[in-house]
Amino acid sequence: MSAAADVAPGDAGGGTTTGTVPGGAPAAGTGARRLAGLGRRAAPGAAGVLGIVAVWWLAAVTVLADSTLPTPVGVLQGFAADGVGFYVTHLSVTLQEAVRGFAVGNGLALFLASLVLLVPALERLIMQVAVISYCLPLVAITPILYIVIGPPPSGEPSGTAVVLAALSVFFTTVVGAVLGFRSADPASLDVVTVFGGGRWQQLVRVRLVAALPGIIGALQIAAPAALLGAILGEYIGGVDRGVGPALVNAGQSLNAERAWGIALVCGLVAGAGYGLFALLARLVTPWAGGRDGGAS
Repeated sequence: MSAAADVAPGDAGGGTTTGTVPGGAPAAGTGARRLAGLGRRAAPGAAGVLGIVAVWWLAAVTVLADSTLPTPVGVLQGFAADGVGFYVTHLSVTLQEAVRGFAVGNGLALFLASLVLLVPALERLIMQVAVISYCLPLVAITPILYIVIGPPPSGEPSGTAVVLAALSVFFTTVVGAVLGFRSADPASLDVVTVFGGGRWQQLVRVRLVAALPGIIGALQIAAPAALLGAILGEYIGGVDRGVGPALVNAGQSLNAERAWGIALVCGLVAGAGYGLFALLARLVTPWAGGRDGGAS
């Protein structure tokens, strides 16, 4: 009786307690490890941002006190004075231009990269076009594009800014996609060939999957580049709303707080675009990182 009384009810049923308590511990431990890993990855970036702000603040109140460099507090006060509506009004136009240029430039780049695999004789021509687009001085061709395209209607996105955004992303995506397509496993390509598949079947069934990490990596770089190209195009794009005109007005009125506020908001938007595709890469191509694939 004493021996039976010492046995827990869960143990008498064949280890029910053993399956419940230890079963929950690894799950909690895995969550804690993931949070700790996320904290370790974010800590260097956060420390770097805090360090930059500290150096900026120190320089603004010491060696550059006589200049127009605002302090971080002054920038925040300027942001509050302008209001969120000011930034939404101008950023909405610039983001439309950046998104359109991003879609056009990357779409054309992916099409031509696929064409390189389907028609190898066109490779040299396509790659030369990509290199030329990369070497074009965007500042020099902006007035030419503006003359050809013309000014947009009041309050509408600038066609010049869209073209510059597309040019800013084209080269990176062409190169990333071509290298990704060529990284396909030769054995898998041979299997498709044995079963009667041609270059199109190889592209769709094998090369596209192999190229996903490279393509998403190129899009990750292209997101901030598209925003930069759109802002550059607005300087001569004939728009009355947008980040470019807002920066020009801030410079002409010597409103340093507004200029810095616009620049910092644009940096945050560009960083958000970069981070969005970084998250997409982790979700769509978990095998590419090599860290989370089978450990957890």
